[in-house]
Amino acid sequence: MSTGTGENSAPAPTHSTNSSMFSSLKIRNYRLFASGQAVSNTGTWMQRIAQDWLVLTLTGSASAVGITIALQFLPMLLFGLYGGVLADRLPKRRLLLFTQGAMGLTGLALAALTLTGNVQVWHVYATAFALGMVTVLDNPARQSFLVEMVGPGDLQNAVSLNSANFQSARLVGPAVAGVLITAVGSGYAFLLNGLSFAAPIVGLLMMRNSELRKVERAPRAKGQLREGLQYVASRPELIWPIVLVGFIGSFGFNFPIWLSAFVDDVYHSGASTYGLLNTLMAVGSLAGALLAARRGTARLRVLVVAGVLFGILEIVTAFAPQFWIFAALLVLIGMAGMTVNVTANSSVQMATDPLMRGRVMSLFMMVFTGGTPLGAPIVGWITDSYGPRIGFAAGGVVSLVAALAVGAVLVRLGGLRVKVDLRRGHRHVDFVPKKELVTAA
Repeated sequence: MSTGTGENSAPAPTHSTNSSMFSSLKIRNYRLFASGQAVSNTGTWMQRIAQDWLVLTLTGSASAVGITIALQFLPMLLFGLYGGVLADRLPKRRLLLFTQGAMGLTGLALAALTLTGNVQVWHVYATAFALGMVTVLDNPARQSFLVEMVGPGDLQNAVSLNSANFQSARLVGPAVAGVLITAVGSGYAFLLNGLSFAAPIVGLLMMRNSELRKVERAPRAKGQLREGLQYVASRPELIWPIVLVGFIGSFGFNFPIWLSAFVDDVYHSGASTYGLLNTLMAVGSLAGALLAARRGTARLRVLVVAGVLFGILEIVTAFAPQFWIFAALLVLIGMAGMTVNVTANSSVQMATDPLMRGRVMSLFMMVFTGGTPLGAPIVGWITDSYGPRIGFAAGGVVSLVAALAVGAVLVRLGGLRVKVDLRRGHRHVDFVPKKELVTAA
């Protein structure tokens, strides 16, 4: 069995791009990767639910749950860029074998402490922080490894299917965790999560080294972190999508704050309603990921339009007059939000030199996920002070303004103008070069 890392002696077979929703699954290596991720993602969602419940049980404090979540995301905010440097230097397949194994060990350690009755809240804090530190390496390595498995032609499809994979697990994992917690306690959810990482490890070991695309690794050198930042800053096709997802991730994705507030203060309901609303958002996100998988290329125009739609939907949903209108609109928000995520992710990867991909994707993930602990307190204060509807609408306004501003910048940098054509069978609104408008006139 080959355990190489992608430094191939033979070229990988090419794969033709097509519009099939599941085209990446035709590639054996990606099929092994996706199968393993499906198992471990389900375990990860189980642990998230069980971990929050355990902290709440141990402390009786919702703030303690917030601390646990913050500790898990804090390493990405502090060290995410360094993880990208290492992902560019090291063989990604070998790095993923390490990170997936380390994630499994954190689950098993927490399971052992819980099942023996020795667990304390600081144990949960420590394992959450350890998991966050491993994620610093795992995220950029996993994101940039996709192109080695599927090639550039199927990259957006693979990114979309990864998101669909994660959202599918979001539908299954919490439900399984709820049953386990009720029946036998949180410890067994941690145990199953730890064991679930055996699936991606086996998948990585079974991959055919000869079918991985050869990607040159960055040599060890001084100033690589600064080099990565300068690389992104000098390329509008990278910096502006990252800026957009930074604003949307920080201010537009604070759904735990808003949904819990709506359930409690607006609809005066309980945990079952909160679970229903989260499930509806997961359904929308899954649908958005699958629709994105049908698109062969990632266009910045799609990203901007999805960002605008996402902001508008949040504002409209905030003032929905009835519960079922509110619930139905959450499905659309999930679709638009996932379109933003997938399109930004794939467009940034496609525009990045392979030697820089780990650093660029670490910055992308740091901004997208690391910004949440910064934006959440602001959004939470607005929600507490002015009510859930104003808080939700504020997140939508920030997302909408950010999308419009980034769209205006990209139009200007591209030397484009808006073209309106009301003739039947023509695109009614499009962005075209200035010269085309002059010629048409």
